[in-house]
Amino acid sequence: MKRNILIIGASGEIGRSIVRLLAKEDTQFILHYNENRSCLEEVLKEVNPLQILSVLKADFRKEEEIWQFIENIAFPVHAVIFAGGKAHIAQLQDTTETAMKELFHLHLYAPWMITKHLLPEMIQRRCGHIIFITSIWGNKGASMETIYSSVKGGQNIFIKALAKEVANSGVYVNGVSPGYIETKMNNHLSREEKDDLYEEIPLKRPGKAEEVAKVVQFLLSDASSYIQGEIIHVAGGWE
Repeated sequence: MKRNILIIGASGEIGRSIVRLLAKEDTQFILHYNENRSCLEEVLKEVNPLQILSVLKADFRKEEEIWQFIENIAFPVHAVIFAGGKAHIAQLQDTTETAMKELFHLHLYAPWMITKHLLPEMIQRRCGHIIFITSIWGNKGASMETIYSSVKGGQNIFIKALAKEVANSGVYVNGVSPGYIETKMNNHLSREEKDDLYEEIPLKRPGKAEEVAKVVQFLLSDASSYIQGEIIHVAGGWE
């Protein structure tokens, strides 16, 4: 049976890597993006058009667009992968209320509402996957990224709590927690700053988006049938 997979943030580097990898399987996609349509177009050229059920644009910083997005999901969803969002670098006292609300909506409120909408059908089918791409900062916190660390920590606890709630319903809830991955989110770092970071990572290199995607693929497979409520670190040994 073909699986319909909803990918939130499909235009980002990790989202695109997930699409490329899962497109090799018997999979159909509902793809979400906000601003990077041109980046999404790159991966759409590599995928069989028959595998694309719909492409939906929504800015989850705006509550009304969250509800519009939910209303526009016109196909059954067997798995949802939350790979979108953004970081915010600033001292707490310099972080605006607007930035705080945006991070809350992107990383917590929108996923809550989307999951709430999709869960009844998954429970009725006794089959489903909910996967979050979280962050190592959600576990240990990061200076200058207090709010981002907080919402990622919120995702981690949401995963663990919901996993217990739905475990007996055939629905799997897990997370993938990347460390330093070579994506545009880290473009603000200088070459020297990156080299210093690599020295802190036991594997002495950045991770790749496709390495995160492979863990998502594993979590969607039968090989992960006894994994529930886990946050799998993809961080090269960086703790």
